[in-house]
Amino acid sequence: MADLEVSSQLFSQAATLMLVGMGFVFAFLGLLIVIIRFFIAPLAKKYPDKVPQKIQSPNASDAEQSAIVAAITVAISKYRHQHK
Repeated sequence: MADLEVSSQLFSQAATLMLVGMGFVFAFLGLLIVIIRFFIAPLAKKYPDKVPQKIQSPNASDAEQSAIVAAITVAISKYRHQHK
């Protein structure tokens, strides 16, 4: 019977410690969300990230681009054939 009472007390202490720990984590994350929402979000509106512009391809014609793709394809094929 004494073992059962000790086990019961240990289980009760473990459950209490678990609930206190989970409560602390919940409170910390809630506080973090509040801080981000009220302090950092206005700064993000005031200083937005710059949107990167699309990189324009050089003024190569379609024929030149096709020739480049064909040359790269042949080079890859030759490399794979030599390094089997």
